[in-house]
Amino acid sequence: MPSPTCPPRRRLLLGATLGALLPALPVQAQKVATPSPRAPEIVQIVDISASQLDVSRDFLIGSRAAWQDFNARGGMRGRPVQHTVLEVDGSPASLRQALDSVRASPQCLALCGTAGDRTAASLVQLLGQEALDIAHVAPWLHQDVIAGAERTFPIFASRQEQIAHALRSLSVIGVAELGVVYASAPEQVLYHPEVSRIARDLGLRLAPYAPNGPLQQLGRRLTPQTPAILLFIGGTPELAQFTLGLEQQDRQRYVIGLADVNLQTLNQLGQSRNTPVMATQVVPMVTSSLPIVRAYRETLTRLFDEPPTPQSLAGYIAARYAQEVLLGLEPAATRAQVLQAFQKRSVLDLAGFRISFQSQRRTSAYVTQSMLGANGRILG
Repeated sequence: MPSPTCPPRRRLLLGATLGALLPALPVQAQKVATPSPRAPEIVQIVDISASQLDVSRDFLIGSRAAWQDFNARGGMRGRPVQHTVLEVDGSPASLRQALDSVRASPQCLALCGTAGDRTAASLVQLLGQEALDIAHVAPWLHQDVIAGAERTFPIFASRQEQIAHALRSLSVIGVAELGVVYASAPEQVLYHPEVSRIARDLGLRLAPYAPNGPLQQLGRRLTPQTPAILLFIGGTPELAQFTLGLEQQDRQRYVIGLADVNLQTLNQLGQSRNTPVMATQVVPMVTSSLPIVRAYRETLTRLFDEPPTPQSLAGYIAARYAQEVLLGLEPAATRAQVLQAFQKRSVLDLAGFRISFQSQRRTSAYVTQSMLGANGRILG
């Protein structure tokens, strides 16, 4: 039976609207490419639990497209790379089982493109506890500081960078208070300490809200004293439910979603037309003329019948980053040599998407922002 804090999206939205949009994800350890058994292998761990499926699905599509295209162009100096996908259900036991599978696969050179954020963060901690020297490359990870992250190489902007960008773009840095709405009580427990720290760094008082029932009811229950600007921590269908509840509010609200929110899907799910919704993105706009984005759109169109989304573009960029490092190695490179190559943290320009580091910290945070308007148009 679902938890009382489980958003109604799991029953009403995922099973209905999203069910028609989501193709079957690969079974655990399914091989996306079909090279020889001893081919170098990259493993991608994806969380297919209900709360993470939205991001994981699109992120995986982008990664798949990039790896298939990479092998079609010759792979790792003439050797195709096996892209193996391991599904997890969000539980510690499932993640540990996946990591045990990686440990038992000596041809696995690196973990790349772990999704979603909670599983990526858990994997960072698990790698810190385990005696497994393997590179954890370009995960869908938005925590700024995580203990035991020596083997993890993030390339996407943190929540702090996303929130700061959103507030600057709205010209509201001077506001005294920011409301933060968590999609569920468990997400409040998981993310509130980090969000509180971010609010302190930005000089803001924080007013937290979490549902003890449907998110639509939470939207209805807000009072005139609730801050006008609300940061939403959660996924797309949860945000759709919350904004529908805001329709009965007299006070104008502004909702800021982070990179887990897909505005195209939000529009399809019936988002309230009375509430402006902004969402940060950690990649360029999918309509951008940057060479990396043009290559992504061409590859996606050629290989999959899927519309471009920021999340699948992120998956594509994650794979491209790993590929650039692999191309600098011999095809027979070991796992340890691959880890050493990533530890150099060389500056890379992925056809317009620049990745750079200072010591062990990424310094090239890329954040853009879009808004879903009342007419259903998405403006960058």
